[in-house]
Parts: sequence; structure tokens; C-alpha cells
Amino acid sequence: MKRLTVANPHGFCSGVARAVATARKVLSDHQGEKVYCLHEIVHNGQVVSELTAAGMVFVQQVDDVPPGSVLLFSAHGVAPAVRKAAEARNLRVVDATCPFVAKVHATVREFASKGVYVFCIGHHGHDEVVGVAGEAPDFVRVVEDENDVRSVSVPDGSKTAVVTQTTLSAEKVDRLIDALRRRYPALRVPGGTEICYATRNRQRAVRRLAEVCGNVLVLGAANSSNSRRLAETAQSAGANAALVSEMSDLDGSPLLDSARLGITSGASTPESFLDAVVNRLMCDYGFTGCDVLER
Repeated sequence: MKRLTVANPHGFCSGVARAVATARKVLSDHQGEKVYCLHEIVHNGQVVSELTAAGMVFVQQVDDVPPGSVLLFSAHGVAPAVRKAAEARNLRVVDATCPFVAKVHATVREFASKGVYVFCIGHHGHDEVVGVAGEAPDFVRVVEDENDVRSVSVPDGSKTAVVTQTTLSAEKVDRLIDALRRRYPALRVPGGTEICYATRNRQRAVRRLAEVCGNVLVLGAANSSNSRRLAETAQSAGANAALVSEMSDLDGSPLLDSARLGITSGASTPESFLDAVVNRLMCDYGFTGCDVLER
């Protein structure tokens, strides 16, 4: 008998839920006019498709938005320069930045105002990291891996601190902070790191899931940092893991041959997609039931 096991917690975090609810409200409040969003509101194709169908227009830069229009800032946050560009075009801005991300921005501003150089652990080019680094470009150094730690530099005698992208794996962050401390022993580390509680909770849950299921599906977009980290966490815990961004990703997957298949979803993945995947697995792949694994 083949059964599914779903990790709990999974799916939308509070920041994503807040951003999506904000987007829906903006569309409702401005019916009859175009509403724009800078970049994807969250990194998930199902969410973006839903909002596009409802009339939202996604753009890559502020200059793509007609002057005076409504512009939504995504959950990932933006740099001060973007806010100034929107103001210059007289745009009516609605800010859906995740509060945890906003806290990282504030931390960078505080450090930079005191002349402290900040290492931002995160992925080069990720929307969240671009926004954080933009708070103080002269004082922020983005560090993604050990190679960056070895090559990064600040002026001799400078005070240093570290912040992190909110959706990384705790293990990687700890490893990179240790490496930075070896180069900069006086490195300041804010209380805890900025990895949000939802990211940590979902990683703990998928680690537990991997202990009881040899194969794990992680539902989430390929450009979703937190979803990719869930797959990596499951693999590091000993399971085979695959990222499922759309229903067609299930076709031909060898993971579906297991007697007990684990499922989780990233913090930007809607529950409707998980429900649809579970339904298809039970209808087309012979799974006869679905259990919930509490962490």
C-alpha cells in the first residue's frame, strides 16, 4: 500500500500570505485601472499567474510603469534608490515587503550609519539581497560561499558585522559566519541570524520527514530560495529529493515508486498546488492515503 506523508508546517509563511493578500486588496481597490508590481510578488508561478489573470502587470524596472500609476513592491523588498525612482515618477506605491526582510534593511542602515562594514550572506542577484545591499552600497559586501569569504575585503581596521538573506539554510549560514569570524574575529553578529522562523521551522520539518520517508517532493518554484533549501535539507538528511514547480514535473519521476512518499512545500507555494498534487498522486499513481507528520 502506497501512502503520502505531508510535513507540517509547510507552505505560505506569514510574510508571503501578507504580500499576496496585499496584492489582492490592491487589485480590488483599484478596479478599472492597471496595477503594476515590481518583479514577482513572491517567487511562485502559480501565484504570479493568478494575479496576472486578475489584472496585475509585472514589470522589471520602475521606468516600465507609467507616471502616476499604482506600483506594488514585492515581499522581497527594494533598495532606497528604487523608492526614489518611484517617487520621481509620482507613483502610488504600496509596499508588501516582508517584515523580516524590512528588519534586515533596518539593521544594515544602523550598522552603515556607524561606519560598520556589513557582510550580507545571500545569493548574488536575488531580489532580497539586491534590496538589502542597496541600503548602503559602499558598506555592504555580498557573500554567497566560501570562495567569497576568502576573496572579500574591507578597509584595514574597519568594524564588521553580518546579516543574512532570510531564506537560507541554517547550516550554511553557520558555516559561513564561522569562516568570516576566522578572517574577522571582531565580527558583530545580531542576536540570532535573520533567517526567519518560518524558514527554520520548515527546514526542521522536512528534516524529520526525510528520516521517515526515503523520497521527498518539495513543491516550489525553481527560483524560490526557500524551496531549494528545503530540497537540499531533505537530501542532507539522507532522502532523495526533487523540486516540483508544476504538475508536469511529476511525469516520469522515479520518486513516485516509493511505498511512502514525503511531500512539503516552500514558503511561497500556495496550498492549492499541494492539494492538486496530492489529488493527482492518489488518482494517477496509486497512493491510497495521506498522513500529516508533525515536527
